[in-house]
Amino acid sequence: MEDLKEVIAKNLVRLRQQAGLTQLKLAEMLNYSDKAVSKWERGESIPDLRVLIQLAEIYHIKVDDIITEHPEGEIKPKLNLGKKRLLIVLLSVGLVWFVATGVFAIMYFTQSAAPYAWMVYVVAPLVTSIVLTVFSGIWGTKLTNAITCTMILWSAVAIFHVFFAVFAPAVEKWWLFYVVAAPFQVLIILWFFFRKVK
Repeated sequence: MEDLKEVIAKNLVRLRQQAGLTQLKLAEMLNYSDKAVSKWERGESIPDLRVLIQLAEIYHIKVDDIITEHPEGEIKPKLNLGKKRLLIVLLSVGLVWFVATGVFAIMYFTQSAAPYAWMVYVVAPLVTSIVLTVFSGIWGTKLTNAITCTMILWSAVAIFHVFFAVFAPAVEKWWLFYVVAAPFQVLIILWFFFRKVK
């Protein structure tokens, strides 16, 4: 077992360095702490199977390449996950705005809805934020999760503000939405930056 720990540790160090990643960056990609990555690389512990599979996906290699001994430089990791993921996220966000434009066009040419067609673009940022939060939950870090949740909060506040300004202009307490949202912003920050790390 000690030999296996040493082999895995050596392979993890080599793969990470060849990929040009720091322990912290790799830890963020795995949603683990850099201390856990450091323990794996020192041979103090072995990553579980799920993490080994994640590592193999990140480096575009087989799990077998991580757990077996190889001559130096035999395996070259390829990191192109970022580009693929970015493309998927951009296409998804583009789809949200494409649908929003279609709804806008339908409303614009409908006589009763035409004056409010522009409001589609007030709601679209909220939908975009939700899509980004989903992808951030899958591939992101604590920071991106916090940012996308913040986007959801403030785009929802903007929607309430605009809708009240249009449909209930007599209500002059629109600033209350921002006052109510501020504690939620604090909670988002506290949740994402002070919760227990794996």
